Amino acid sequence: MMSNMMEGGAGAAAEAPPADDGKLVSLGEKIDKAQCYARNESSRFPWSNLLIGDGTLGCKSDADEQLIIHIQFQEFVKVHSIKLTEFNSGRDPSETPTVIKLYVNRVNIGFEDVDDYEPTAELELSADDLKEDADPIKLQYVKFQRVKSITLFVEENDGGDVSALGGLEILGRPVATTNMNDFKSKN
Repeated sequence: MMSNMMEGGAGAAAEAPPADDGKLVSLGEKIDKAQCYARNESSRFPWSNLLIGDGTLGCKSDADEQLIIHIQFQEFVKVHSIKLTEFNSGRDPSETPTVIKLYVNRVNIGFEDVDDYEPTAELELSADDLKEDADPIKLQYVKFQRVKSITLFVEENDGGDVSALGGLEILGRPVATTNMNDFKSKN
């Protein structure tokens, strides 16, 4: 906790936070799960399974291959890369997503809206991209500097009736901001 304050009046500022070490971290702890949702998800395989780390649970679409997953963060983050893994070790490759569009800071996107907005990134995926040992997919970092939410739109899969993902991990860093709770008022 930053308790060392500069001498001065009511405008005294807290010490600067430690310098950004540049290390990427999993942003899973920064996800505001209460503000996240999915559209067209199977009730047996909800979006929240993606964060568990067990690819046999995962998330599946319900009525067709399209799926929208909205991830909201507790604070602004910088996103460097995204790690998507296949459902159930790829036992049904036709369910593997092949095209996923990412939208940054767009809230309440529905299927009727996806064509109205330019995606921030479009991922064309192969089965190898979703293997457990595959490298995370690097994003165009400049477009993901101040992210409060990411919406994933699974547009196409490899020919299956539904789409399925086994896991999701977002890698990056929190954006350094001033925490007003670190300021003490002098009465």
